[in-house]
Amino acid sequence: MVRRMPARNAPDNGGVDRVPGGDSVDFGFRQIPAADKAGLVRGVFDSVAGRYDLMNDLMSGGAHRLWRAALVDWLNPRPGLELVDVAGGTGDIAFRVRDRVAARGDTCRITVCDLTPAMVEIGRDRAVDRGILDGIDWLAGDAEAMPLGDRTVDAYTIAFGLRNVTRLDVALEEARRVLRPGGRFLCLELSHVVLPLLKPLYDRYSFAVLPMLGQAVTGDREAYQYLVESIRRFPDQAALADRLTAAGFGRVRVRNLFGGVAALHSAWRL
Repeated sequence: MVRRMPARNAPDNGGVDRVPGGDSVDFGFRQIPAADKAGLVRGVFDSVAGRYDLMNDLMSGGAHRLWRAALVDWLNPRPGLELVDVAGGTGDIAFRVRDRVAARGDTCRITVCDLTPAMVEIGRDRAVDRGILDGIDWLAGDAEAMPLGDRTVDAYTIAFGLRNVTRLDVALEEARRVLRPGGRFLCLELSHVVLPLLKPLYDRYSFAVLPMLGQAVTGDREAYQYLVESIRRFPDQAALADRLTAAGFGRVRVRNLFGGVAALHSAWRL
């Protein structure tokens, strides 16, 4: 379980995930040694893995399922697609893509890569329960050092995981590295509300309700306090688009979902 985070109303830093010198990074509203973040993130997801999807349903009123469907719709997976789904341990994106291709009478190859072994185990068990015994590989691995070769996949997806990496720009460079020329990057992430009337309501709900809900359902208030804070420290839609461009991607596009509560970013390795 992670420790309580101070400075709950710390100012936004414009999405900068490190301080001068590169030795410290954001973990919610506090700064920690960069070497500690991956372990703390694993601790968060180890704590909530068993009720991860239930909490997503409760927090979003089920909207996260529509947002994931929107990601797959925009990907429009084709037969024979080779996909890596990062931070996808529970298998939701992988199953959706597989089912979409199977509905066309064809197959694809998917690698699920997640930092937290407990999440990978849940996804693998769900695959077995669904009778899916091949076509999906399950790996525990870091988005900043992917266990894949250069130019080995056609598409890279990441849903609700990019804000948890230690160094965002390194993760984007890794995404580009594993994509083949012409490959597609798609990110679904909780983002920054763009509707002025919605923002104060969303902030109040986030800081007052979500940690309390996390305590009631998972027994870990601090994991969901981190969730709320990590969203505020993540780059806004335009800033993330700029960082994708800086990482070497082209044709960057953004779609806001529910007024910017979530956002989809699409980019291509040209």
